[in-house]
Amino acid sequence: MLKLRPSLTLFLVAAAMTTAVHEVPRAQTVARFALESTAGLRLHNVTAEPATLQERKGLRIRMAGTPGDEKLAIIEGSDFGTGVIEAEIAGAPQAGAPEGARGFVGIAFRVQSDLRTYDAFYLRPTNGRAEDQVRRNHSAQYISHPSWTWSRFRTETPEKYESYVDLVPATWTKVKVEVRGAQARLYVHDHPQPTLVVSDVKSGATARGAVALWIDIGTEAHFRNLTVTPGQ
Repeated sequence: MLKLRPSLTLFLVAAAMTTAVHEVPRAQTVARFALESTAGLRLHNVTAEPATLQERKGLRIRMAGTPGDEKLAIIEGSDFGTGVIEAEIAGAPQAGAPEGARGFVGIAFRVQSDLRTYDAFYLRPTNGRAEDQVRRNHSAQYISHPSWTWSRFRTETPEKYESYVDLVPATWTKVKVEVRGAQARLYVHDHPQPTLVVSDVKSGATARGAVALWIDIGTEAHFRNLTVTPGQ
């Protein structure tokens, strides 16, 4: 058996400890946005203003533009590929909204500079407790614009990119979007299990882009307490 001198043993242990220290990944910076003002937001076909909902401060966002346009409030300077996005959101049809309005509200990620290309998870709050079970099954949705719209998904792969979750309109709802390469999961209400699992994010495994607050036609939405934690 090979015997090492005490001094050599101490040297090897110290070297191993130094190597281990250098191999520990650096802590990732978590970006936090209270969303109590429009500072740091780029508004695209939406209006935004500070507002209080259920005694909690946040931002109220409404549509401003033609119905077919993308409706985003982009977090200036954000660059997200893999990681976790969390927020409190609420949505409801605004006064005078069309019949099909559902209070569409969500989070877009990997938003490109054309403001048309992105992935998103969103909720349809009025579907959550609808008497029609089919509508309930369409409470949460994944999309990847411009090619993969909700209607295309529903036609070509029914049920795969949407699911049920209990929702109440105009009520703060915690959501978490977890993205790992080409896989993404939506968590709602702090539940440990995901509401919706996507194993083939359409932007691919390595895409990057901005984070944005997302709404659609006929919605009055509220957002607060957004955090973005980049992955390693």
